[in-house]
Amino acid sequence: MFDTPMAVLRFALYADLAVVFGVPLFWLYGLRAPERRHLAVPLWPWAAGTALLGAILSAVGVAMLASSMAGVSVADVDRASIDAILWQTSIGTAAIVRVCALIAVVLMTPLIVRFPELGLGAVSISGAIALGSLAWTGHGAMDEGATGLIHLVADIVHLLAAGAWIGAILGLALLLFRRRNLFDDAHLLLSHRALDGFAVTGTTVVTLLVLTGLVNSWILVGPDRVWALATSLYGQLLIVKLVVFAAMIGLAAANRFRLDLPPAEWPRDYDSLDHERDIECRARSTSRKRSSASCVKLRLCWRRERARLKPAAGSRSASRPIIGGARSMAA
Repeated sequence: MFDTPMAVLRFALYADLAVVFGVPLFWLYGLRAPERRHLAVPLWPWAAGTALLGAILSAVGVAMLASSMAGVSVADVDRASIDAILWQTSIGTAAIVRVCALIAVVLMTPLIVRFPELGLGAVSISGAIALGSLAWTGHGAMDEGATGLIHLVADIVHLLAAGAWIGAILGLALLLFRRRNLFDDAHLLLSHRALDGFAVTGTTVVTLLVLTGLVNSWILVGPDRVWALATSLYGQLLIVKLVVFAAMIGLAAANRFRLDLPPAEWPRDYDSLDHERDIECRARSTSRKRSSASCVKLRLCWRRERARLKPAAGSRSASRPIIGGARSMAA
């Protein structure tokens, strides 16, 4: 039966780690040095809090996996079951690496106050490690050999690209959703420039998402089963994801070519700017893209939870049920 609590937990973990990685990365490439000190420094407690939340969610996920495999409630899970997952499975190793990376984020966030570039870079790298470790809990770890390596690398790149996208959307939202008395002419032009600067990064992110998505689909579905996608729940969810992703691309294109002006056309007379309309249009566009991204992540969690419930094909050892069960979860 479908494990709804585990799917909800994974959605929360994906969203949290995407923020831990993506927002500091956006502050690095989207803002100039003085702007980082003014805008990013006050957010370091928030960054530490999201990293701490990710570590807690990871620990709860290990406990829920152990309870599912032992057939008991989370409160009744014993230490031996958790130790077996942590030290005898790749999923446990990934969880340990993830928690260590998130603890490193918590410890390094105070660097943002005195050394914004160094602190944001260190937090982004640690966040990337934490986010990439999620590939070992999904379909990216189900294959072996050269195919398994390609699948795993593609899944890691897919996660990082999605995290960069989500982080940029949230970063732009933090720029746009401010009190009106703080939204002066300089901040409005800063928002224009940040949106224009994300155009190149957004194109790269979309390209990586499409390429890695094709690799994953080729391995999981295969060209001979493309026309039968609509006949299975997996295929239906994949189609929904592609539709929502296309909607995100459409919103991004509308923002780039319709709402956002190129730098050469930015008004030089600040008093001529229509502040109210400009802020409203950008906030609306950012909110729609953020909602679409949430739908894609929710669909991904549902798909991976469905995959976890499928029996493992060709488990290496029947005498090691915990490892076999964990590999089934990875598949």
